[in-house]
Amino acid sequence: MSLLYEGREWNFDKLKRAYDAIEEIALGELGLDIYPNQIEVITVEQMLDAYASNGMPVLYHHWSFGKRFVRDEILYRKGYQGLAYEIVINSDPCISYIMEENSMTMQTLVMAHAAFGHNHFFKNNNLFRQWTDAKAIFAYLAFARDFIARCEERHGAEAVERILDAAHALQLQGVNRYTRQSRRNLAEELLREKERLSYEESSWNPLWGTLPASKRGGAQSSGKPPADERTPPIELPEENLLYFIEKYSPSLHGWEREILRIVRILAQYFYPQRQTKVMNEGCATFVHYEIMSRLHDKKRIDDGSFLEFLESHTSVTRQPAFHERGYGGLNPYALGFAVMRDIQRICSEPTAEDRQWFPDIAGNGDPFGTLRGVWANYRDESFILQFLSPKVIRDFRMIALRDDEGLPYFEVTAIHDEAGYRAIRAALARDYECARQDPEIEIADVNLLGDRELLLVHKVHGGQKLEPKSLNSTLRHIRALWGYRVRLREVDAETGELVPEGETALA
Repeated sequence: MSLLYEGREWNFDKLKRAYDAIEEIALGELGLDIYPNQIEVITVEQMLDAYASNGMPVLYHHWSFGKRFVRDEILYRKGYQGLAYEIVINSDPCISYIMEENSMTMQTLVMAHAAFGHNHFFKNNNLFRQWTDAKAIFAYLAFARDFIARCEERHGAEAVERILDAAHALQLQGVNRYTRQSRRNLAEELLREKERLSYEESSWNPLWGTLPASKRGGAQSSGKPPADERTPPIELPEENLLYFIEKYSPSLHGWEREILRIVRILAQYFYPQRQTKVMNEGCATFVHYEIMSRLHDKKRIDDGSFLEFLESHTSVTRQPAFHERGYGGLNPYALGFAVMRDIQRICSEPTAEDRQWFPDIAGNGDPFGTLRGVWANYRDESFILQFLSPKVIRDFRMIALRDDEGLPYFEVTAIHDEAGYRAIRAALARDYECARQDPEIEIADVNLLGDRELLLVHKVHGGQKLEPKSLNSTLRHIRALWGYRVRLREVDAETGELVPEGETALA
């Protein structure tokens, strides 16, 4: 076969030939299942803009996006920060942005990585299948953009910004982690919201606002509240703060509730990506490595192009040592790729140790089928707990340390023996559990027909209390949305007892 391209320069004919060759390997040899692809070549400025808006081509305006754009641009221009070679969007069709500055080899690499590796993961992983609607995301984003723009025209930019600021501050507490209400897909949600807004606009009459409160009906007209004032309208505790405030805040207008719903739905849409960083990048990196290696084996790319690919690949999958400047923990590309390659090895050439630790897959002769099953059915913490092998633990030189507050030393609690491997694997898996990364805060009680005080409870794990400055700032946002007194208690997650100085109130 002839080479797909020669030299560094790319053009659209070369991109098409490379894409077709990648697709043949990805679908025919690796058995990937993908959404239709849409490849877009963009400039540096457009990439920075995509950074600022979470990669979405359509999104509402907010000052935080501009702030991030300016920060990233300054860091990039001064050479303190590079840019990603690509950005890929979980949508149908799957949109992959590639930089016009990339060489032809890098364009081939990022198409394999994003348009096939990430694409397959988005379409097939059960978390994404359960929580996201790839077909309707752009229509919903367009609705969100237009709705918020109309709110700015009607109610003023400052009023809209106040709601968005509070909603963004609470968006990590605006997702359903364990349970969910009856869930509509985005297309159904969009239709429902348009119908609701249309009804509100058609039925609103300014004369209703001139009537005395006693004439409008409700609890005030009878003077007799229900027998049990403290019975909330939904079962408590409630983990989704934005959902509860959106539904039951006594002070929000309809358009403000709609903005909270928009932020909440988008936060839920991105939540699976936070739970699958290692797996998603590991899958895409494994796929691009296999595809580029096979293109070289088939003589579709030359030795120079393959060496250029290897230089980029090894820099992405390098794990810095803990004492190196810029060390930030385990590199998700490095860990994910290492475990994927290890699964491939275990399926094809297992050792006695592999047969002991992984009897279900060792020597099954189907590495790609096994990996496709892994990519579909796991998230980071369960993936690490199930497939992190003693070999990878040794390769990364992992040990477990205990650092008790007040002691001048670390204690090594797990080394490279059977018990140690299991302890290291369990400890690392816990680090990737989003429930441990984010504060566990629930709405515990609310007096809707009395003083309307909102009681929040933070369950403290391992003595990690909320930082006072951040806590007070966040409570102010909750108070602004709720409209009444907000109180937060910090209790021990195991005993349920109030921790010292564990109550904060914001009137």
